[in-house]
Amino acid sequence: MTRAEWLQVPVGLDAARWVTRPGLLNVLVVVHTVTSGQRLLEVIELVERDTRIQVTFAQAPDVFSNGVDDFLRGTGGLVLSWEQVIRERFDLAVAAGYGGLQHVHAPLLVLPHGAAYGKTQAGTVYGLDAQRLIHNGRVLPDAIVLSHQDQLAVLRDQCPAAVDAAVVAGDPGYDRMVASLPHRDRYRTDLGVRAEQHLVVIASTWGGQSLFGKCPDLFGRLLDELPSRYRVAALMHPAVWFGHAPRQIRSWLADCMDAGLVVIGPHVDWRAAVVAADIVIGDHGSVPVYASAIGTPVVLVDPGPQAVTTSGSPQDLLRHNAVIYDHSSSLSGMFEEAHARSELLQDAIVDSLTSCPGRSTTLIREAMYRLLGVPLRGKHRAPAPVTTTPEECRC
Repeated sequence: MTRAEWLQVPVGLDAARWVTRPGLLNVLVVVHTVTSGQRLLEVIELVERDTRIQVTFAQAPDVFSNGVDDFLRGTGGLVLSWEQVIRERFDLAVAAGYGGLQHVHAPLLVLPHGAAYGKTQAGTVYGLDAQRLIHNGRVLPDAIVLSHQDQLAVLRDQCPAAVDAAVVAGDPGYDRMVASLPHRDRYRTDLGVRAEQHLVVIASTWGGQSLFGKCPDLFGRLLDELPSRYRVAALMHPAVWFGHAPRQIRSWLADCMDAGLVVIGPHVDWRAAVVAADIVIGDHGSVPVYASAIGTPVVLVDPGPQAVTTSGSPQDLLRHNAVIYDHSSSLSGMFEEAHARSELLQDAIVDSLTSCPGRSTTLIREAMYRLLGVPLRGKHRAPAPVTTTPEECRC
């Protein structure tokens, strides 16, 4: 590492000599992936207006780190190298991933980057397991944000030493989607959807069992078979975009884009598209969960037995209760059945997704200030609607 890469302000032993405002509390945002970074941006907004706080960012090691460098530059925040981060001390660190956290010297708050803790690996619920929460006999996080009270039992079973760090705070992603519902017409306009049109959003997570991995021809089928009153948009996990490269994704979808497919870029707040949608076709990722939670009809591509969802999680409820996509069935028939199921499914999904609807920003903010060791300043802010511009929505 060169001297130029090792920043001397605003953190470090000699930083007080150079900063304009000395004596600030240093908060580090640990970004593993673009997806986790998107979640962390809305969390750090809960404290960064405080004039007692300096926020910095860093990219942590992760298999899906592609695209994080550009994402961090786009925040306009001050970015520290990982080599410097692990040699400094901070007053608080927040993360939505786990790689390298044992090297961070700070009170640590972790939260899920998607809907609940819905994935199971090797028989344990990912994110609530001792393998990720404990290092050398020490519980790494000082606060573990849970979206639902039921997750306490999972944590107690898998990592009892971490139970005291649990904070049941609800789901900030869901709360912001609810706050965004009054802006639905604007989101549709930004996507180029006319008032008389129906918007179908095709949402894929990453991996071979995802919608894009299993059914890449689905985009073309919808464009060929749906009447002109339908508009079709593609929404894919950032790990798809950056795992294969944006140029490659656009090349694979080029014919569909020529036929009218709207492709939503990886840096866009995807929640606007889901709020705008009339129906979502998805897989075992988080997007169909959030869509169903706001009452949007969902058709699910079955991920198969290799994609294991946590029993009782929102993802698991969808797998057992949503309409399952069948290539031999008519699109209109599947859409009608999805509409018929949407109301009852919405209630069940919300009940399993959050124990604190509408309160996540308040509860997470309180947890952050508790770790900082200073009293809260300013008023609690209600969850804000997501923002987009027409230029952002399509790529």
